[in-house]
Amino acid sequence: MSIYDFTVRTITGEEQSLSVYKGKTLLIVNTASACGLTPHYKGLQQIYEAHKDENLVVLGFPCNQFKGQEPGTNEEIASFCELNYGVTFPMFAKIDVIGENAHPLYKYLVDAAPAPYHTGTIEWNFVKFLVDDKGNVVKQYPASTDPAAIEPDLRSLLDTGSISDGAAPNTVND
Repeated sequence: MSIYDFTVRTITGEEQSLSVYKGKTLLIVNTASACGLTPHYKGLQQIYEAHKDENLVVLGFPCNQFKGQEPGTNEEIASFCELNYGVTFPMFAKIDVIGENAHPLYKYLVDAAPAPYHTGTIEWNFVKFLVDDKGNVVKQYPASTDPAAIEPDLRSLLDTGSISDGAAPNTVND
């Protein structure tokens, strides 16, 4: 099993295989538009803009499982992200990320996150997974991790193909 074996629905409704991202570094994030962490969209967009020419792609997966903080339709979510945060990275249709109806991609991400980063769950909106250009999940970041705090791991991964140390990322409060 590989990340490339999964098919997801884009925010505009088309089925898409994640195999289109082979050879790219991915930052996969479950998102919400009415959360205290919603400003993470800005940092995610900045990361995407700074590194998209280095084959980095941020993938956003809206989820309404955490206190109903993503109540909108896919169309409303897409509009909100573009108008408020200038999001140009790929966004996907709203999914479940926990529980028995969790999307298989998220079940895989949670299971594949290596120690010491494996938490066994998605605790809130804006949990981030860093995936290398071979499709391996290399790190899971807590929801509160500011996107800018991922930059050192991202830079290392883009430069050398691996992250450099096991230090916990810097986080900010919700």
